[in-house]
Amino acid sequence: MSRSRAFIATLLAAASVTFAGATAQTVEDNYKGKQLRFVVAAAPGGGADLYARALQKHFSKHVPGNPTLVVQNVPGAGGLTAASQIMNNPAKDGLVFALLQRNNLVEPLLSERQAGFDPRRVKWLGSLNKDTYVIISWHTTGVKTLADVQKTELLLGNTGGGNENSTLPELLNRTLGTKFKLVRGYPGSHEVGLAIERGEVQGRAVTWTTLRAEHSDWIQQGKINMVTQIGMSKNPEIGNVQAAIDLVTNPDDRSLMEFMFSPLEAGRPFAMPPDTPEPILTAMRKAFVDLANDPEFVAELKARGGSVELLNGQDTQALVDRLYQTSGPVLNKARDLMKSIQK
Repeated sequence: MSRSRAFIATLLAAASVTFAGATAQTVEDNYKGKQLRFVVAAAPGGGADLYARALQKHFSKHVPGNPTLVVQNVPGAGGLTAASQIMNNPAKDGLVFALLQRNNLVEPLLSERQAGFDPRRVKWLGSLNKDTYVIISWHTTGVKTLADVQKTELLLGNTGGGNENSTLPELLNRTLGTKFKLVRGYPGSHEVGLAIERGEVQGRAVTWTTLRAEHSDWIQQGKINMVTQIGMSKNPEIGNVQAAIDLVTNPDDRSLMEFMFSPLEAGRPFAMPPDTPEPILTAMRKAFVDLANDPEFVAELKARGGSVELLNGQDTQALVDRLYQTSGPVLNKARDLMKSIQK
């Protein structure tokens, strides 16, 4: 708590600084009467948009000058379309920021193609939550734990490509000897849910946020088993569900898991262009912290199925730095995993 208070105090002190080279222009002057463009790296609907719509209603009151917030959904290339726009935006007026995809943090490290984005170059505002994946099975399967799926194949519906709902089950197959089998090609989360109910597949890998938002009835009515939770640590909201990371014993496998799971710590990462002036960045980071502590925002997000576990801008940047210090052998294993999924 003392570290958090010190961080906020620093932001408060710095937020009033005028722009270098400007004539007594404050951050409030910069934003008053303006439109603040909010780019969302996802289509409407789903977990990212859930956070975006709640933020749209409450963020402006925490920004000096109270600009009008305009949301622009820019899906495509797993979030990289929007991420590239933000990174290559030369504007220095602070009038655009983005909710990116957490896979964008590691995409340049894992992809053989040019990602068009470098997470070390943008200015991070932070993340509003830490996400946790769960792998669920339908209640009729008889598969309830990781020990069960080490013996019995479980068909998981997913949306294909290199998304986490594909890579994370395959990672557990490689490190824990599980027998998850991916059934690919469903166009979206909704269609995977329908496939489970129809019996086409037996379960899925899904974020806890999305599961609560889309299928709270499954949880409440006991229609699913929580086979495992996936993250750097246990999520207390999920209860005493076995965490995959607690079962790995091989040090090399542990390092690979930590690399693949770390982006979940920045479940919904927000960024600004690289040339954003420091006074604006400082004020926006403070607004982000204030939003995360806004009771009305937290209540609305909770009602929508979300939650707040703040990772501030400096800690998000530190997470990116740690990811880019990953050793060559671990990166090679992660790249091999991604290649196998994308075949």
